[in-house]
Amino acid sequence: MRVLRRTLGTLLALGALGAAASCTDARGDDARPGDDPPAALAPFERLLPAPVSARAEGPGYPFGPGTVIRTGPDPDQEVRRVGELLAEQLRGPTGLPLPVVDGADGDGDGVRLRLDGDAEGVGDEGYRLESAPGGVTLTARSAAGLFHAGQTLRQLLPAAGPGTVPGGTVTDRPRFAYRGAMVDIARHFFTVEQVKRYVDQLAQYKVNTLHVHLTDDQGWRLAVDSWPRLAAYGGGSEVGGGPGGHWTKEEYRELVRYAGRRYVDVVPEIDMPGHVNAALASYPELTCDGKAPARYTGIKVGFSSLCVGKERTYEFVDQVLGELAELTPGRYLHIGGDEAHSTPAADYAAFMDRAQEVVGRHGKTVVAWHQLASARPAPDAVLQYWGHDRTPAADKAAVVAAAKAGHPVILSPADRLYLDMKYDAATKPGLAWAGLVPVKRAYSWDPGAYLAGLPESAVLGVEAALWTENVANRADWELMAFPRVLGLAELGWSPAGALDWASYGRRLADQGPRLEAQGIGYFRAPDVPWS
Repeated sequence: MRVLRRTLGTLLALGALGAAASCTDARGDDARPGDDPPAALAPFERLLPAPVSARAEGPGYPFGPGTVIRTGPDPDQEVRRVGELLAEQLRGPTGLPLPVVDGADGDGDGVRLRLDGDAEGVGDEGYRLESAPGGVTLTARSAAGLFHAGQTLRQLLPAAGPGTVPGGTVTDRPRFAYRGAMVDIARHFFTVEQVKRYVDQLAQYKVNTLHVHLTDDQGWRLAVDSWPRLAAYGGGSEVGGGPGGHWTKEEYRELVRYAGRRYVDVVPEIDMPGHVNAALASYPELTCDGKAPARYTGIKVGFSSLCVGKERTYEFVDQVLGELAELTPGRYLHIGGDEAHSTPAADYAAFMDRAQEVVGRHGKTVVAWHQLASARPAPDAVLQYWGHDRTPAADKAAVVAAAKAGHPVILSPADRLYLDMKYDAATKPGLAWAGLVPVKRAYSWDPGAYLAGLPESAVLGVEAALWTENVANRADWELMAFPRVLGLAELGWSPAGALDWASYGRRLADQGPRLEAQGIGYFRAPDVPWS
């Protein structure tokens, strides 16, 4: 998956952003220095991800010193939390106090948060935003929908300063249920605080899943009470020979809580039966010969394997996954399953049978890389596809067959959504085994029609993966993720008819000042008409 190939008017209705290229400058990625800059986008045309529909109508609501956020006369506790977080997110950019109030005056002016289980056209995570001189009303069926509405409201205000929310209505809902981003903290260690920063960056664009790759050959990053040397010893290395590190269980819990308050589910991954050198170095009883390998700091893959024939291996799997399941309130546990080149095919299938049974026994649903399709996926298992244009047809066919048998698929094509791939030959961090991935290529594909024979109904969603063999610090992380991860956000949320590069490129360029205001270092891609 990672290194085997490394050596080698203002109106937006459904689909209207796709058509919006007709009313925007058609330069797209063909813009040339010296060309006249495109006309400024109207406020609703700037939104990213593109909403299902948006209609500008009449004057808007000016934010000022008296603006409050209202959670209604009898607010649900979760709605109150959404209001408080929205106020926190808006205070810095606007410079306003923005108190959060509830009670009988919930219908006054300001920003009003309303839960309505019968709200039409919004689904479980969607919302309606209505702006007029008397205030802004955010309506949703769920607190998650209200949160997403608040993120849209943030984009309708200036990146700095109070400003005015334009008058009109946005009605919106996601295309796919799963909109994810993955970060690998095993190859290079990153702290919980850095990952929390990424959660905030992602959530404002309606990404709702954070997949954390916790273990690999180079390091084990989570404390496990029943196997303490995994973190104490196996966590003490990383690519290039650095000190590594690990998270305590409380630090992991804090990340889960923090993400959950932003309606982002954490999906932890313990990769197995391959990618386990850090575990084998910590506990030689997990090897077949009882000998511990040295800790590993390179970037090769496919050389390690748990000893499939030992019962002790399955005690390890049960205890590790059991502790992880207890720490993780979300539905999914990811068990890897890729690049197990040192595990014979029959052993691989037998191991995955037992590992999947463990996940189910601990009350979770299996997610595994798409190699599981060549074995026996559990009835509810989810496959994550990381193939690319050069992936053999037989591998793609196996994934499609599994999907038609009832297994949902998460799409993470490496030559589109692997954020560690270089933008161009001059990009300093990153790799290029799946090819160069400029911003336009990362965006310009349709998840619902990506794999021949895979129906859109089988696509659970999309995920952008950031592997860290060659990403060792925050600056490189953000450079590789931004702005490509914003394309992932739109691919996961927006209707198919809205996916249009000419429109997206201009809206992405409009996000530049917002990213800068948040201190996000991003790649100023030449295929984007930055202002």
